Amino acid sequence: VQLQASGGGLVQAGDELRLSCAASSGQTFGRQTVAWFRQAPGKEQEFVAAFWRGGSNTYYADSVKGRFTISGNNAKNTVYLLMNSLRPEDTAVYYCAADPSIILSSVRMSRSYRYWGQGTQVTVSS
Repeated sequence: VQLQASGGGLVQAGDELRLSCAASSGQTFGRQTVAWFRQAPGKEQEFVAAFWRGGSNTYYADSVKGRFTISGNNAKNTVYLLMNSLRPEDTAVYYCAADPSIILSSVRMSRSYRYWGQGTQVTVSS
């Protein structure tokens, strides 16, 4: 699966932004697990949210719980990350990733994902 991440931009604190992770033309995610990770300058990549096996469950990092929502469309070819109440500390490059073989215990581990998008920059000004 080839992934295309989009939707990043420059916003102010408190604003909303929606990221999209699209499977390449003609492909769908099916029952793959799709996740978002982010990496801020000088920091390690961290887990943000996951859409588990086609949406049977969702998982969030504590830092975004209650502010971010991960969802998918009915065609299962796009997964979204709706980010509300953005904070300057949310500034990072956001990457989407997918894999058909994620087990629950590894859903937050970036090394578990086989397919990656190119990243989209999110900058939140104070």
